[in-house]
Amino acid sequence: MVQPIVRLHNMQVHGHEALVRARWNGEQLGADTLLLAAAAHGQARAFDAHARRHAIMQVYPTLPPGQRLFINFSPSVVYNPDICLQTTFEACRQVGADFSRLVFEVTESEAFPDLALLRRILERYRAEGARVALDDLGAGHTSLAYLSELQPDVVKLDRALVQGLHADDPRVPLVQALITYAHALGIEVVAEGIETPGELALITALGSDYGQGYYLGRPAAQPVPGPTVTPDWQSYPG
Repeated sequence: MVQPIVRLHNMQVHGHEALVRARWNGEQLGADTLLLAAAAHGQARAFDAHARRHAIMQVYPTLPPGQRLFINFSPSVVYNPDICLQTTFEACRQVGADFSRLVFEVTESEAFPDLALLRRILERYRAEGARVALDDLGAGHTSLAYLSELQPDVVKLDRALVQGLHADDPRVPLVQALITYAHALGIEVVAEGIETPGELALITALGSDYGQGYYLGRPAAQPVPGPTVTPDWQSYPG
């Protein structure tokens, strides 16, 4: 599954995030649940590596020219970037991937304690020419210290800061400050969880570079074929 990430000022598709999904007893399971299940069987590292490899081998070749592929990874399973990332880089070379079109996105359900290791991981990706992103800014575990210490290329605003956002919302000054701070560091911003026209208009006015959410495009089996999207409130399943 992939979901589009859209440049907000012109609705052009900037790229797609590769999403891990599975069905079990009629229920759709997301990446967090699947990773926990893999960890319970001692397979977290293998699961994470397989998910990255699958995204590169299966999704990258289907991307329209110029679009980027956002690939999630959990730093807690990468004990040595020089060893653990080799299968990822081999998969990239097998499909002839342009590393500049790859964005490796840190996803972590809690604070990652070893910033030195995380910095090494991100530097290893960058050494190949890829970009790096931090997920869930504003969720607590992705702190402002992460931005200044790690200097990612992209940061994603947590959906809790975006969903239901309106002009008189007390979260507006916080969202504005986070976007301004990220831009001051040269970091691009993706707002997650955009589900309504009002949220889209406000988050665009606040300066977010990109957006992602059901209003801009639901997860699908194939990337959006056209260069732009037409927002649709009916895409939201709620």
